[in-house]
Amino acid sequence: MGGMSTVPDAGNVEIFKGRANKWFAWLSWAVAAVGVTATVASAGPEGLLSTAPLLLVAFLGWQFFWLPAVVVHDGGVTLENPFRTVLVPWAALVHVDTRYALTLVTAHKSYAAWAAPAPGIWGGRNARPEDLHGLPDTSYGPGKSVRPGDLKTTDSGQAARLVRTRWQGLVESGTLAIGEAGSTAAAVTPRWAAVGVVVVLLAASYWTVAAQ
Repeated sequence: MGGMSTVPDAGNVEIFKGRANKWFAWLSWAVAAVGVTATVASAGPEGLLSTAPLLLVAFLGWQFFWLPAVVVHDGGVTLENPFRTVLVPWAALVHVDTRYALTLVTAHKSYAAWAAPAPGIWGGRNARPEDLHGLPDTSYGPGKSVRPGDLKTTDSGQAARLVRTRWQGLVESGTLAIGEAGSTAAAVTPRWAAVGVVVVLLAASYWTVAAQ
């Protein structure tokens, strides 16, 4: 948990990040660090010029595992995805889906959260009775059924619970106006700097491999 600088004027912030993601990030950084150290030890400082593939691994570890988050705040829900940030205002939200990942459905488009993947059709096999109770009303299907992606023990379920609970509270308190979804748009901001870094590191990695 922590603040997210890309959320403008956000109040009452709750942040969800995938539980396993940080371990994958640390693993990628460890692999890169060991590789760079070994390269310098064997080839000297000049060997740093050939470490572009390792730097790419480290950067992608940050981009795909450490960065992604679902940020729930007073202005709506912000999805911090690897190459773009998506802000879905509460008024634009029509449905919260968890079939493949936490997905925010608006009147115009759907936006999936990289940080909150669903467990798949077998994800509910180890569900306990307590995992099925106490969820927001919109989590339940016909006959009080619960999709595996909505279970409290899953990444998508935990993130969906944050979103649905806040959304339901706004509706029930009368704070959120109903019927404005068609005229309210989500804001999508590409991460061009990240795209540029990946392109440069990919080019450098190709040059490194081709030069050998």
